[in-house]
Amino acid sequence: MNHHPPSPVGRALTVVLGALPFTVITLLVFEDWSPLARWDRSVAARAASYGAGHESVVDFWQVVGAVVLPWTSRAVIVIVAAYLWQRRARLLTFWLLTSAVAELVLVQVVKAIFERERPAQMLVETSGFSYVSGHATAAFVMAGALGVVLPSVRGWRRRFRLLVLLPVLIVVWIASADRIALNVHYVSDVLGGWALGLAILTATSIGFGLRPGLRRRRRRTPSDGDGTTAPPRAAVIVNPIKVGDGVAFRRKVTRALEVRGYDDPLWLETREDDAGNAMAKQAIENESDLVLVAGGDGTVRVVCSALAHTGIPVGVIPAGTGNLLARNLHIPLDLDDALERILEGRDRRIDLVRVHGDELDTDRFAVMAGLGLDAAIISDAPPHLKKQIGWTAYLVSAAKNINHPSVRVQLTIDDAEPIERRVRTVVVGNVGMLQANIPLLPNARPDDGLLDVVVIAPRRVTQWPIVLWRLMTRTNRTDMYLERFTGRKVEIYAAVDVQRQLDGDPIGPGRYLISEIEPGALTARVPKRR
Repeated sequence: MNHHPPSPVGRALTVVLGALPFTVITLLVFEDWSPLARWDRSVAARAASYGAGHESVVDFWQVVGAVVLPWTSRAVIVIVAAYLWQRRARLLTFWLLTSAVAELVLVQVVKAIFERERPAQMLVETSGFSYVSGHATAAFVMAGALGVVLPSVRGWRRRFRLLVLLPVLIVVWIASADRIALNVHYVSDVLGGWALGLAILTATSIGFGLRPGLRRRRRRTPSDGDGTTAPPRAAVIVNPIKVGDGVAFRRKVTRALEVRGYDDPLWLETREDDAGNAMAKQAIENESDLVLVAGGDGTVRVVCSALAHTGIPVGVIPAGTGNLLARNLHIPLDLDDALERILEGRDRRIDLVRVHGDELDTDRFAVMAGLGLDAAIISDAPPHLKKQIGWTAYLVSAAKNINHPSVRVQLTIDDAEPIERRVRTVVVGNVGMLQANIPLLPNARPDDGLLDVVVIAPRRVTQWPIVLWRLMTRTNRTDMYLERFTGRKVEIYAAVDVQRQLDGDPIGPGRYLISEIEPGALTARVPKRR
């Protein structure tokens, strides 16, 4: 399925073509086209004659009819829609439900408009008009909807799709044959139901920007042989403020994807009111094979959080001030080099951290969360300096906050007894390296299933050189100035409101942060080992 929306003319033409079979069959039926009319009467007469002498066969088809009711097909659609909703495929979910509602309404509308009488010799009692068959329409919409959805569900093997689709197609045939065998519908009623189902699926697919069955084919290259395998497609989520020359950036990324066999990428720009959440969900709904994210640490954090547990690989293109996740995953800061290492890299499952606190909705981070001095430095870094000189702007803010007051905190690691400290800052990390290769948490690994915690507590300004020396030399000795802990869940409660940050984004003052590891939650595209 291709999610490139066609042009307005193309959309209109596709809808017309989808409705054409229904229009033709309807005209032939109600213009009493003699070949079709003779076929209808002949099949109805034979069904009535055979059923009159074989009551057990009629009983069998009655049982079948009770199983393959239109509401059964609609229930299947609702169940699949619920599954897709759980997998955060919102677009496909709404499309499925819209198609089911359209089928329910339009069948009744068509029956009311044409008021065709049922065959005279019905083998069972039933009410309502004959054209179109509701059973046939509902079953066709169910089968067509699953035919669109199943190829888009990541992780479903082709063999498993066939095991589902083949029985569904058989159900369409049985539901239709049942109506004819019981002589409650003409053959043309069933054909009209199939055609109406096709028209509904076509119209709703176009309305939701889906184009079933029209997947673009990969351009052949000498290494492709005779293969026509559809190419993978990437979504590129960009914070336009963080990307200097947007045109050049787009050209480079598109070219890098093209030469590696990718289809035209889906481009999504963040907005001032959305750092990437809606864009990541759109990438999920479009079943992207790879998501590239270019922006500051905040954009990267939001996108990674939205893509947690989806299995879609995320490649981080350094474009912001800190680029902390990219640095810790050993992705080069040069754009061309980063693209090469990501697109020719490997997938690595890494941890994310679920976090919540006062005045903070439950969120995730990939790098570090902090409370105290580090958050104050991030909050006070002048934006114009960050734009001009990059991460070194934080040094200016650090000098400004060198006398940041200490605060009393209570720290709980997993189920251990709480400990109390008076600290300058507490940092919880999934990875350990800061800018300039400062190893704040030297033992942290993004895939070890553990959180690393550092408590920094110099009493006076003159003690800061000792702390910095300890950090730069990766000294593991614990004392009153610097302590480290590890665990799966970390709770930090401060006695007063202090500044807090997630992955380099200030989130405002508060009194507590509770962090818990989510092992292997994110699939990251990282450089190959050398």
